[in-house]
Amino acid sequence: MKFTAIAAALLLGLAAAGEAAAADIEVVNPFMRAAPMAGGTGVAFMTINNHGGADRLVAAESDISKAVELHTHVKDGDIYRMRKVESLAVAEHGTVELKPGGDHVMFIGLNAAVKEGRTVPVTLVFEKAGKVAVQVPVLAPGAMTPGAMAPGGMAPGGMAPGGGMPGGMMHHGHK
Repeated sequence: MKFTAIAAALLLGLAAAGEAAAADIEVVNPFMRAAPMAGGTGVAFMTINNHGGADRLVAAESDISKAVELHTHVKDGDIYRMRKVESLAVAEHGTVELKPGGDHVMFIGLNAAVKEGRTVPVTLVFEKAGKVAVQVPVLAPGAMTPGAMAPGGMAPGGMAPGGGMPGGMMHHGHK
């Protein structure tokens, strides 16, 4: 009898090993661009690391807008257009980057302006892992990364970390 119980427990454990769980989903470097007016749109980006079985991001939820959709960019002739997608695949032990010019979370019909410096709560909904809450910092309009360093050790906009020029030098705009 003991053997049967152990065998059953092992089989159940193996069956569950291939499934994704919320604990397997890690969201890093989330950010949203500031959106200056109510009624407009906003967009959020992030990297999703899956430490478990294959899954799908099927929705995103937030109370900052009337609708929240998953979007991608597709090439239509010479123009890239945003398109709503029903889900985004997250491979087993894989990574999905939601980034400018690619997949992203779109907020449609903002209830109010989204100001730089705020943090916006967003819930990602996965097919298998369920809901994962994320706090998304709001950066300047047009931000391309969540504060990553540009080449030469400068932050976006040519500023060194902390807002000054690298090495204390003044920038005169020479090319």
